[in-house]
Amino acid sequence: MPEQSTSNPIADPGHGHSPAAWTAVIIMLVAVTIGTLAFWFDLVWLVWASAALVVVGALVGWGMAKAGYGVAGPKYQPKGH
Repeated sequence: MPEQSTSNPIADPGHGHSPAAWTAVIIMLVAVTIGTLAFWFDLVWLVWASAALVVVGALVGWGMAKAGYGVAGPKYQPKGH
């Protein structure tokens, strides 16, 4: 019988529990919402602008992670549950 891992999932910060990840995801969710509404109302320019905003969100998350706000960054403080 294989031995099970004894890691504590609550103490392990994992992926995406950082200010960089949260900021990127919020920006991208807003962009997708705007893009969906723009598509519904046939505003082609706004659909493309929201697609660009998705890219901006990814770049902001990457930049924040490089600035130390990612999971492994020195400015990240994991929260206790």
